[in-house]
Amino acid sequence: MEENKAAAKAMSRFKRVCVFCGSSTGKRNCYRDAALDLGQELVSKKLDLVYGGGSVGLMGLVSHVVHRGGGHVLGIIPKTLMNKEITGETVGEVKPVADMHQRKAEMARNSDCFIALPVVVFKQVGLINVDGYYNSLLNFIDKAVDDGFISPSQRSILVSAPNAKELVQKLEVGFLFVSRICFRFKYL
Repeated sequence: MEENKAAAKAMSRFKRVCVFCGSSTGKRNCYRDAALDLGQELVSKKLDLVYGGGSVGLMGLVSHVVHRGGGHVLGIIPKTLMNKEITGETVGEVKPVADMHQRKAEMARNSDCFIALPVVVFKQVGLINVDGYYNSLLNFIDKAVDDGFISPSQRSILVSAPNAKELVQKLEVGFLFVSRICFRFKYL
């Protein structure tokens, strides 16, 4: 009877968790530790993992912990990234997809909720920073650069300005540079 209560307590309201995280471990051990802790928590709750499919960085850490703990692991990865994000042995099921859009759609379709560890986005994003509204976010992004999750060149993907006219001008100037970064990442 007590075993059943303990087992019921350990179970979760959902079965599959999608974890967004980077193919880098960052520069500080706390990120690695957080990924390992998350993997352990998923195992303790008997939750399956859906993730970006890579065997490196935070992705690799979480997936290995869940797989070793007996959880089902589903990695969804664009074919163009397989050589970059999969090095060595993969764990669980790996589902190749055509592109990043299909990756995100499949991750959503195969999971019940999302958890995000440090991760990078590869599209140009413009923020109209009215009265400093996005200053905290911009500081956060700068910290991600300092901690090794975003390269300094990738930081230029996020552009801000206090009004629409300046923002559009900055986006247009940065478009070719950002396009080269995205192209290099996509086809490495």
